[in-house]
Amino acid sequence: MNFYSPLEQFDIIPIIPLFFNTFDISITNETIILILGISGLFFLSMLTRNSDSYLPLIPTYTQIIFEIIYKLIGSLIKDNIVTNNKEHYFPIIVSIFFFISLLNGIGLIPYSFTLTSHIIITFALSFAIYIGINIICIRKFGILYFSLFLPSGTSFVLALLLVPIELISYLFKPISLSIRLFANMMAGHTLLKVIAGFASDLMYSTGLFFVIHLVPLAILFPLFGLECGVALIQSFVFSILVCIYINDALNFH
Repeated sequence: MNFYSPLEQFDIIPIIPLFFNTFDISITNETIILILGISGLFFLSMLTRNSDSYLPLIPTYTQIIFEIIYKLIGSLIKDNIVTNNKEHYFPIIVSIFFFISLLNGIGLIPYSFTLTSHIIITFALSFAIYIGINIICIRKFGILYFSLFLPSGTSFVLALLLVPIELISYLFKPISLSIRLFANMMAGHTLLKVIAGFASDLMYSTGLFFVIHLVPLAILFPLFGLECGVALIQSFVFSILVCIYINDALNFH
């Protein structure tokens, strides 16, 4: 493993090796970050419970921030899901938003691990959501679910062309959803590592090169702030797309 490689930060490192026959069930840095993300999500759910023991009569700054986020997610669902019981989808959307935000935020801590920079993690999350959306659609429409792939009023000849296109497009939804999050997080963290490594190499030099290291170092700080914004925006974009997919499943052709 190359210490100076910008991709080193994405390595999965076994911490407690565990093997069961031919199965590797070792506890890795990826496992620990996932546990931290789930624990953080559980803590947030307990923190925002509607109870006098958790929420004071006079709102604190933390409570105000959570209320702003809740209103933002509520308006997001209101604008993108057209159905009579859209409030039923609020818990899953707000959980997705907080969960991805936590994983992205943990990944910004130096020497930590960015779980959402691995395609297998983002795809597993996207695929689970995709399966849930399909279950909702099948329960609501039954056999009419398959009309999703055939726009109304389409002739038989045109249907032979449109059905495969619609089917491929529909099957690629979880793939595109996972790649979008994975690519943005991996690209941003790689760029930060490259600039930080370049500044570090120049800092250990002498003469003019030592002075030049201040340039990439000065670029690094605003870039880190930008990456923090990207981490939050990607959580919001992921939530928006899930809302759109739910709406498409509930209001198809």
